Amino acid sequence: MTPFFVPWIQRIFILSLTFLLAGSQVNAQNELDVIKDNWLHYRNAPNALYQHLSSEAFELLEHRTQSISKIQSLDDWKKRQEWIRNTMLEIVGPFPERTPLNAKIIRTIDKVDYKVEHIIFESQPGFYVTSSLFLPKSIKGKRKAPAILYCSGHANEGYRSKTYQHVLLNLVKKGFVVFAFDPVGQGERLEYFDSSTGKSSVGGPTIEHSYPGAQAFISGSSQARYMTWDGIRALDYLLTRKEVDGSRVGITGRSGGGTQAAYIWAMDDRIKAAAPECYITNFTRLLQSMGPQDAEQNLLHEISRGLDEADYLSVRAPSPTLMITTTRDMFSIQGARETAKEVSIIYKAYGMKDNFSMVEDDAPHESTRKNREAMYAFFQKHLSNPGNANDEVVTVLTDEEIRVTKTGQVSTDIGGETVFSLNRVESQNLLNNLTLSRDDLTKHLPKVLKAAKELSGYREPSAAEDPVFAGRINREGYSIEKYFIKGEGDYVIPYLLMTPVKPNNKVIIYLHPSGKAAEASPGGEMEWFVKQGFVVLAPDLIGTGEMALGDYEGDAFIDGKSHNIWYSALLIGRSLVGIQSGDVVRLLRMLKKNNIADGIYGVARREMSPVLIHAAAFDTSIERVALVEPYASYRSIVMNRFYNSDFIYGTVASSLGAYDLPDLLASFAPRKLVVSGVTDSLGKPASPDDIRDDMSVVIRSYQHSNAHSRLTFLAGPSSETPENLFSEWVKK
Repeated sequence: MTPFFVPWIQRIFILSLTFLLAGSQVNAQNELDVIKDNWLHYRNAPNALYQHLSSEAFELLEHRTQSISKIQSLDDWKKRQEWIRNTMLEIVGPFPERTPLNAKIIRTIDKVDYKVEHIIFESQPGFYVTSSLFLPKSIKGKRKAPAILYCSGHANEGYRSKTYQHVLLNLVKKGFVVFAFDPVGQGERLEYFDSSTGKSSVGGPTIEHSYPGAQAFISGSSQARYMTWDGIRALDYLLTRKEVDGSRVGITGRSGGGTQAAYIWAMDDRIKAAAPECYITNFTRLLQSMGPQDAEQNLLHEISRGLDEADYLSVRAPSPTLMITTTRDMFSIQGARETAKEVSIIYKAYGMKDNFSMVEDDAPHESTRKNREAMYAFFQKHLSNPGNANDEVVTVLTDEEIRVTKTGQVSTDIGGETVFSLNRVESQNLLNNLTLSRDDLTKHLPKVLKAAKELSGYREPSAAEDPVFAGRINREGYSIEKYFIKGEGDYVIPYLLMTPVKPNNKVIIYLHPSGKAAEASPGGEMEWFVKQGFVVLAPDLIGTGEMALGDYEGDAFIDGKSHNIWYSALLIGRSLVGIQSGDVVRLLRMLKKNNIADGIYGVARREMSPVLIHAAAFDTSIERVALVEPYASYRSIVMNRFYNSDFIYGTVASSLGAYDLPDLLASFAPRKLVVSGVTDSLGKPASPDDIRDDMSVVIRSYQHSNAHSRLTFLAGPSSETPENLFSEWVKK
């Protein structure tokens, strides 16, 4: 054989070996599957989490429907309107105090039949809003004109979009003053602007909203609160203008602008007429179709509090309202029709059914001539501004003409606050109160456990059903049995039970973000425990492993994580971590029922740590807990501008005002606890200062219980061997 052929033979051998190894790894992974391929009834497991959440939402929405059906009189409707108004203000607010707008006209653009004043105002101190006031030149003398507050949808450029300019310039031609403002995260208000690329560093408008929106939810606030307040303050400014007749003000906007218009309309009765476009549907059809949208289109616990989108409109009855829809919109037209049917009832009760109407066109999610002309005619009628309702050809402003700031971005022109920075200040106040509460651990810890159960939506499991046996794999010195058990809802929890030949009658619940198979291979971490005599139970909790999310992403899909599925939970007053921790406790009940162990320990890695923390806080039968690379706290996510989206599933909306993860850890005393490699909000090693700040309550609790020797903090990285991480922890 000549040397020429040797390298090719070597390459073939290496490639063949690589494929064989890869194939063996896949086969090893597949042999640990419990329900995949073999159980047809559970083929839809990747959608189980979404279906579980939406099924609960449907029950709540049906209860709401039954309540509405019992309303018989106008007095009853008025009582409901008052309840809607108070409930919306409660879950969106409280709004900040009104502070000086400090509005400045930056420059004026003069056109033949109108002029534009580019304005910057402060909806909150240092929170700058870029806007443009379009003034028809037909306004003369002391005559005041009707005005429209214009809300932009999810266009990168905000109201500068040619589609939106076409609408607002047509309104100007028809004699309306139009005030358009940039939603935060769009136009000239990007909050994560990267000057090197000229774009947002996190993504488009829906991500600009959802990334800080998640932090706001954890603090008990919302993106909707900030954006709605911007609109209310824009109205404050509009009503100061001498050209505007304050008794004739309307509001409109399409898509995300329809969301803003609906919220502002519901909460500010200074607006006399509203025409939200391509947004209004109902939650039942939304959840059945594309699911919840980005952060500002969700309100805290909205569905569980008894609200639906129809309430945004019926709360303002009998004021004039026009629903603008399209039949092929991504927002279900069926839901829109059902909402219109419900809203029309209250208008009839008021004897003013003509004040409510709906127009639809056969089109996708877009602006159509038919719908625009219906909107023009609606405002002309109800704001007493008669004229031609035809859609006219207009010349939109150039990029230079429509720009407000010198640089094209508030962040590079004047700086100022962001949703993150404002929420950070409010969150610090919450943390200060939490710190004060921690002074008396005797009173604090029981309150923490109660709040954690309530806010996480945890439900005490009923008696566990018997598991279903799905197969056995024998390995040297131990066996792996495959089971599944019914979860909280209409889904199952697949799990592996790794049992040594000579068990020590102790079970370790092992939670890994990649699922039950992640450390189940020969030489893996779970095998180490088995060789120490432990039985290891490794589940695929809903949302992980075989039960991991399928193809559902949503418009807030950030770094591989769908924030939208998290919104599905908070809409119904639940959390993913609350559901998952409940299923961990369910597994504990099963172990006890079947007398499998006389002692149960828990191990969790990275973002599964909050699940184990909640489960162990709620059920003290978990005698010991080991956390490897847990993120330090919810505080670390809220108080840092950037965070790892993998961590969001383990968070709880509104939690920061009542408890944080270290508070739950403090409740473990005197149980044995090891915490190794604490990370910050990005998953990087936390600083000593952060660890001290977060974990001081844990240390004090263990000292208070005279159990400081049972608490261990390790600085080791994830590459540490199981021997180094757990050898002391597993000792008696």
